Amino acid sequence: METSALLDSLSPASDATSTLADAITRQFPGKIALVSSFGAESAVLLHMVAQIDKSLPVVFLDTGKLFPETLAYRDALVEQLGLTGVRSIRPSGKQLAAYDPDGRLWEKDPDLCCAIRKTNPLDEALEGFEAWITGRKRGQSATRANLELQETGADGRITINPLAFWDDAMLEAYFPAHGLPHHPLQAQGYTSIGCATCTAKPLPGEDKRSGRWAGRAKTECGIHMPRAMTKPEWPENLTFEV
Repeated sequence: METSALLDSLSPASDATSTLADAITRQFPGKIALVSSFGAESAVLLHMVAQIDKSLPVVFLDTGKLFPETLAYRDALVEQLGLTGVRSIRPSGKQLAAYDPDGRLWEKDPDLCCAIRKTNPLDEALEGFEAWITGRKRGQSATRANLELQETGADGRITINPLAFWDDAMLEAYFPAHGLPHHPLQAQGYTSIGCATCTAKPLPGEDKRSGRWAGRAKTECGIHMPRAMTKPEWPENLTFEV
């Protein structure tokens, strides 16, 4: 199928652009943010957002463990798309000094590492927002197979998943159709890109996210899960000060 025909074949239920526009301009004006990893497929959603509102808040979790290629890709996309609302969020310096002074917490307790470097910073960054947008898709892994376009979290905040029903062909067609660059690590075989310490290339036949926390039971960092399910065993007297 030709690129244009493939993009035009999207059903109303999976029409990401209309889903985004409705959420940003009608449902939650001024109260919604996009959370982006600037990973392998992030350019699609970032481009769509740029067509609607270049100033929309875009939360980027700079964990301190990302690939340098991801940081360079972020900067390139921000410039190309003219995004003015990108917020690079870092983990608490006090928490890192107290509980990850050597930067190797990911080896010993990946759940606590993700909580300090991702979950806690995101929770703070989303304060005041009624909804947030993610790039999750049903086809990424078994844990995401039942995603809906719109979901309500345990905290009452709405999650918008505009690409929930998109498949690989739709995603791949979008890049050349809009002149978007791929993440440089994709050429090396990476299909889901997070922290460099916890990201590997997937083995043949495995799903896109199988390289994340490879060899561990862990499959999600926790930002997309109820906090009661992801809360690690906190060290005594852990503080949440910035």
